[in-house]
Amino acid sequence: MEQTTLGKTGLRVSRLGIGLSEIGSSDESNVKKILATALDAGINFFDTASCYGRSEEFIGKTMSSMRDNFVLASKCGHSSRFNENFKDWGYKGIKASIDRSLRLLKTDRLDLIQVHSCDLQELEKGEIMKALEESKSEGKVLHLGYSGDNDAAVWAAESGFFETIQTSFNLVEQKARYKLFDVTRNNGLGVIAKRPIANGAWRALEKPNVSAAPSDYAAEYYKRAQILGEIGPLYDEPEDRILTSMGFIFSFDEVDVAIIGTQNRHHLKSNIEMYNNSLPISKSTVDDLCSRFDSLGNEWNQRT
Repeated sequence: MEQTTLGKTGLRVSRLGIGLSEIGSSDESNVKKILATALDAGINFFDTASCYGRSEEFIGKTMSSMRDNFVLASKCGHSSRFNENFKDWGYKGIKASIDRSLRLLKTDRLDLIQVHSCDLQELEKGEIMKALEESKSEGKVLHLGYSGDNDAAVWAAESGFFETIQTSFNLVEQKARYKLFDVTRNNGLGVIAKRPIANGAWRALEKPNVSAAPSDYAAEYYKRAQILGEIGPLYDEPEDRILTSMGFIFSFDEVDVAIIGTQNRHHLKSNIEMYNNSLPISKSTVDDLCSRFDSLGNEWNQRT
């Protein structure tokens, strides 16, 4: 599996990572198979969060004995979900969120902790930064990142505080290439692409099961894919629609790692096989997708 360096963190990560939101509602036996399949294939970037159901718990139970074999990233915040006495983005809440993640993951440190989609106003208060700096000085976290979109992501990238930015980027969600990528490149930040295959929206035959996805981004992605697809087939488009989505995201050097999540081991194996054997896709296909977005979707904001 191809690896790259995650910005100024110095961490060596597989460009194909695994997002572990969906396993939070799975079962331990299935999770063990999925994580083992990813690790055996050379995927070493594992991304979870404190609010992903039982995800952290499952990772701790199945992967703690192999802790040195992969890069472990989690996200903090939303603290009131597990303790009503905490503010989501308050100093105490952030510290408690990190400690809870360490306990569930059965590890003494996180390679990367990411602020989980708070808004710009919360970032500007400074409580989050104080909590993160203390956790880093205590050795609980090694590197600091922000996970989010739009103006907050740009602010975080320009702040000089964070080392990585995780943001929504895919063939129907291209706003990051308008400004954010320039900022991350100029500041040497690592970029993690979330939702890289757009919930399978491209050329999907039916609307997604939106109850399985946070907010309404899956339905929005489906709508956008319909709009961009109305023009007709893309130039040199692959037969496999998932390959089109993967090929688009990995054509951008600004993206260090793209995290694709699934509860289905066969889907994971297919993604790995595509990455290893079917990329890159035609530049004409990528250019066509960019052109369509620029003309039809340039006012679409990233979905949080």
